[in-house]
Amino acid sequence: MALRIKSHWWNAEQARSVPEIAGALAFIAWRLSVEKAVNLHCERFVYTDDRQRMAVIQEYLVFLIQIADRLCYGIMSEDDRRTLITTVVTKVIEQVQDNGQDLFGDGNHGRPFIALLNRRSDEYAQLHFDGEGPSYPFLRHLGYEIQCVMGQQEENRWVIDQVMDKDGWEAYQQFSGTFRNLFE
Repeated sequence: MALRIKSHWWNAEQARSVPEIAGALAFIAWRLSVEKAVNLHCERFVYTDDRQRMAVIQEYLVFLIQIADRLCYGIMSEDDRRTLITTVVTKVIEQVQDNGQDLFGDGNHGRPFIALLNRRSDEYAQLHFDGEGPSYPFLRHLGYEIQCVMGQQEENRWVIDQVMDKDGWEAYQQFSGTFRNLFE
């Protein structure tokens, strides 16, 4: 199943602010992350509950935030880059909070995501990303973290391969293409 993502502005001649672009990127990151979590189920990997599914979505969100940060490095000023990533993260946290409340009830669902993002940011910072995209270890890290979330039961034994070899790379390609289109 292919996810259709609108990645061009309706009025291309109108200038867009960095926060507007960041809002669009956050929305797209959310949609891609949900689509990749659903795809795992379609590939016959098994979620035990909605918390596990939300944890997979959050791992993809962290991955895509890292991709956004790497893509804007060197093409934006440090101030614009900081504004872009801060706004993306803020909008993503709002999505995590809203969906967490819908699924799990009242509570602060954003704070654990912030802790996860901070922890994973340190980990991803050690991994290589260049003009060709994320390195194999970068994708392997995503796959490993999702494998940890999904568990080692028989049905999920090969989820790391699905994420590393297919879903993670596809998420990167879709997100990076959209990222470039939004700045055109």
